[in-house]
Amino acid sequence: MLSTPRLAPFVAIVLAGGCGAAPGAPVTTPKPTPAVSGPRVVLPSGAVYSVEIARTPEEQAQGLMYRESLPPAHGMVFPFPEGGVHNFWMKNTMIPLDIVWIDDAGKVVYVSANTPPCKSDPCPNYGPNAPASVVLEIGGGKAAAEGIVTGATIRMVDVAPR
Repeated sequence: MLSTPRLAPFVAIVLAGGCGAAPGAPVTTPKPTPAVSGPRVVLPSGAVYSVEIARTPEEQAQGLMYRESLPPAHGMVFPFPEGGVHNFWMKNTMIPLDIVWIDDAGKVVYVSANTPPCKSDPCPNYGPNAPASVVLEIGGGKAAAEGIVTGATIRMVDVAPR
């Protein structure tokens, strides 16, 4: 057991320099990376994108119209409880988008990459002649970067049809 007189110099040394920070230096605590929560998709690359859900016919008609930008790792999902052929257009859309059609099993059936905004009427329609139950829109060029190709699987989390 150490006596108090022998312990005092040890305590002084520890208190004076034990932390390793310079005197007066601000103490910073690393902030944890926030976990993605809410509706999201897990892409073939493993990336997780937050998504808005366009459930009603009005929300689906509006989609990403009039948006001047899209945050990184963000998109919009259009769930269709009745699987079928669903064509999309880019009227009043201001940014190029990758539009991804997905079947009931989560398999990609078609990708329209870097789909350009429509500058004049009539606007072309995009989509496969194959049934899809979900359509995902993300920023133009993201599908290729995230490994989204026909046959790949995309997992939906907290995304439910209306």
